Amino acid sequence: MDTVDRAALAGFLRTRREALQPEDVGLPRGRRRRTGGLRREEVAALCDMSADYYSRLEQPRGPNPSEQMVAAIARGLRLSLEERDHLFGLAGHAAPRRVRRGDHINPGIMRILDRLEDTPAQVVNHLGETLKQTRLAVALLGDESVFTGWARSLHHRWFTDPASRLVRPESDHAEHSRLLVADLHGAYAREGSTSRIAELVEGLLGTSPEFARLWAERPVLGPSCGPKSFRHPEVGLLELHCQTLVDPDQSQRLQVFTAVPGTQSHTNLQLLSVLNA
Repeated sequence: MDTVDRAALAGFLRTRREALQPEDVGLPRGRRRRTGGLRREEVAALCDMSADYYSRLEQPRGPNPSEQMVAAIARGLRLSLEERDHLFGLAGHAAPRRVRRGDHINPGIMRILDRLEDTPAQVVNHLGETLKQTRLAVALLGDESVFTGWARSLHHRWFTDPASRLVRPESDHAEHSRLLVADLHGAYAREGSTSRIAELVEGLLGTSPEFARLWAERPVLGPSCGPKSFRHPEVGLLELHCQTLVDPDQSQRLQVFTAVPGTQSHTNLQLLSVLNA
């Protein structure tokens, strides 16, 4: 497909924008909002694009949006997979293959994430690729959306890039390595030998002796919400609990990091929020 149906694309975008309420995406309604739905500039911000670009798509007089732009709009408008595929067709692109555990975030997960802006939280897929972070998650862990290729995977970075380990105290490295390998073993068992997980594992077996040794041990670890330590250059050490919500087909996980009230870690986390407001 290579033809953009501009009128249909504009109409579809407009109806989906008007159906979204501020509360659906974690925005305050405000007293001056006279009509339902989101404003164009609000949707543009959710899609990480300029308000002018998005407005021209709705008018319709915009450019031919790339596949990356269409995917960003689908996430910003909280579209279902069926709606996303329809949007790709209107924009003149073939719909992405329906691979389980893709980059399209479950709309329900997105609605929860929208309400966690004052909390470190992020959506991660089975490959360890971070799909979306809250502002405070970026402040805590860094912007994990900047990586490309296999470096998008935290599992890959942990075993191939020493800089990725700086966020954790050295005393926790061995345990965290086993946790990541156990996580990959579970994903490999579900996905099989012809999956992207298998490609990730094969690459790590050839580049990381530590990974190869742990993989051969076949570690199996149960779920744990115990404290995890993080080192931050601005606020120091934080002990945080990671609560995880898994979507129905285990394609993505919403990770939420919290500190016990009254602790130094809780104070440090509040300070981190102020410093990165």
